[in-house]
Amino acid sequence: MAVCQESQPADGRARAADLDVRAVSWAPARRAPRVLEETSFSVKAGRILGVVGPNGAGKSTLLRLLYRFNKPSSGQVLVDGVDLWSMPPRLAARRVAAVLQEQPTDFGLRVRDIVALGRLPHRDGLASSGAGDARIVARALHRMDLLDHADRGLGTLSGGERQRVMVARALAQEPQVLILDEPTNHMDIRHQLDLLALLRELDLTIVTSLHDLNLAAEVCDDILLMTSGRMTGFGAPATVLSETRIAQAFGVAARRDRLQQARRDHLTFHLPNQQDL
Repeated sequence: MAVCQESQPADGRARAADLDVRAVSWAPARRAPRVLEETSFSVKAGRILGVVGPNGAGKSTLLRLLYRFNKPSSGQVLVDGVDLWSMPPRLAARRVAAVLQEQPTDFGLRVRDIVALGRLPHRDGLASSGAGDARIVARALHRMDLLDHADRGLGTLSGGERQRVMVARALAQEPQVLILDEPTNHMDIRHQLDLLALLRELDLTIVTSLHDLNLAAEVCDDILLMTSGRMTGFGAPATVLSETRIAQAFGVAARRDRLQQARRDHLTFHLPNQQDL
């Protein structure tokens, strides 16, 4: 049996971990129909996996198993070979952090205070935060362009700014695996691009759901395509996001065009007509 041990490098920061998902499924009750059928895949340390699919495909359900919100009805979620559900909650929170779609209630807290909540799993007992925590929080605020908002109440911010606060809190948690459920929701174009560029720079293993297939193809190393609670594709973006698979999953006609100046492909979509059928 694997032993839960913390492996921190010399500088104290966590490093990306391998993520192995083995035959996980989920149903809301023992005898209820499965919302997520058995799903298996692996993400090597430091890679970005994009989870895509139509509404109701099971993307958020899968992510909830990965950040330990729902316990799998079957299967295992392994972080560097250790079952996430065998870890004490505090250790699990040092391994995996999540940024969700839901906008949080501010509870009267400042942005700095909310980001500092990411340090809680690293404190022993009732120990208060120290200078090291303050530096980590400041770094997270800086990376998300929030230093000017640090002393504002969360309720005074726009939806996109709130989302950036939640990403900063997750970065302050210093996880090995970062789960992002539609992280670009509410963000303007500039901060969408900033966030996606940041994801490429982080020394983390990242799993993110995205609606925009072109963004997913651009930022992700691998794509997991889901339809009706099942994994229907896994692999390189150019392979999984084929015109045929997109048509089958989303019910639209897709066309892949080459953008010569950007030297990358771009997908365009339209509703199918008789010629496409």
